[in-house]
Amino acid sequence: MIVLTKRNNERFLLNHLQIESIEMIPESKINMMNRDYFIVKEEPEVIIKKIQEYNAKVLDVHRLVTVQDKR
Repeated sequence: MIVLTKRNNERFLLNHLQIESIEMIPESKINMMNRDYFIVKEEPEVIIKKIQEYNAKVLDVHRLVTVQDKR
């Protein structure tokens, strides 16, 4: 989940796996798979970077806890 900012400066967590598309209007309109949407202050490039950073953290944690069978 990534932290984003609504137009009223309220911060919230968004499940990035449910994003269908991002429209570039003066703000960013994030369209979700269930047809809901959020208008946020962050630029699409910033949203993409946050998703990349989150995914990298998840992969690092996975690597740390993966048990390898060396029989």
